Amino acid sequence: MASAGEKALHAALKKRVFDPVYYLYGEDDFLKEAAGRDLIDAAVDPSTRDFNLELRRASELDAEALDAVLSTPPMLSDRRVVLLREVDKLKKPARALLDRYLKRPAPDTILVLMSPAGVKADKSLSERATSVEFSQLTGDRVPKWIVYHVQSVHERTITPEAVTLLIEAVGNDLAQLAVELEKLASYTNDGIDERAVSSVVGVRRGESLGDFLDAVAAKDASNALALIPVMLQQPKISAVSIVMALTAQTLALAYAEATLASGASARSLFNELMALLKDTGAYPMRPWGEAVNAWTKHASRWSASELDLALTALLTTDAALKDTRISSPEQLLTSLVLALCGGAARRAA
Repeated sequence: MASAGEKALHAALKKRVFDPVYYLYGEDDFLKEAAGRDLIDAAVDPSTRDFNLELRRASELDAEALDAVLSTPPMLSDRRVVLLREVDKLKKPARALLDRYLKRPAPDTILVLMSPAGVKADKSLSERATSVEFSQLTGDRVPKWIVYHVQSVHERTITPEAVTLLIEAVGNDLAQLAVELEKLASYTNDGIDERAVSSVVGVRRGESLGDFLDAVAAKDASNALALIPVMLQQPKISAVSIVMALTAQTLALAYAEATLASGASARSLFNELMALLKDTGAYPMRPWGEAVNAWTKHASRWSASELDLALTALLTTDAALKDTRISSPEQLLTSLVLALCGGAARRAA
């Protein structure tokens, strides 16, 4: 769900009525940059952009230069936009000048202050500006963002199957997703479907990370082992990312096993697992719905002791992947899959 700040910003963009100062912060730099571009496009006439748009970095401005930027009036327009990146890097004299400006901002200037990911929100700026936090999108919002981006930026449609396959191949990095969607939009003049994703991104249904995770959850060692070399050839997937995805899945299966053991019904398990993802913000390396469906289906196959052993095997593999002298990534993943699915294999034997 969009934050109150995001909703206020979207309303301003739609009505073309803007507040004097915006403070954009949070962990998703891609969304912040997109919001900055949207503000510029909506507030600055392209014909006068050379006169009425300032893009600056705080580290490059002393107090005198910042004062000049903020006090310059618009030319041939009712307003101008100043976008100041890395506002956290302002030196003390420049920051003092900014604080004075924020008490009485210019009515004909829209000041956009931006902090990079990893920087704690500035309480003073939040209180004196229209504050908009851009958190990384959780798993349930990434598919919606893809659909919106395809429609609004590329004027295309994309099928649900293509969305799922794209997330499994690329992950939830919006910048990388935008790059792949740009390629896909150029590849097809119509809607983007699963075939287009397979052709452009290089992943096919039945050979995706989601298919591999399903096989492990089902303890289908044969299918999981066959998929390891296929996945490692895909450009966006590594042994480390596979172990991360398996760890998230194993923890979810452990939660599901404990939930069922406590007396919860299999019917309620889906909702319990969705609530777990929402509460933790965990990313299972594929769309939430697909992951939860698999966990709900296969949770009963796993015992608590098997899940404890699985987590130990995952930790051991993670450590081994950091020591390239031991084995190749493919060998380590093969041993891991056999350890995870071994209980079923022994019973079958």
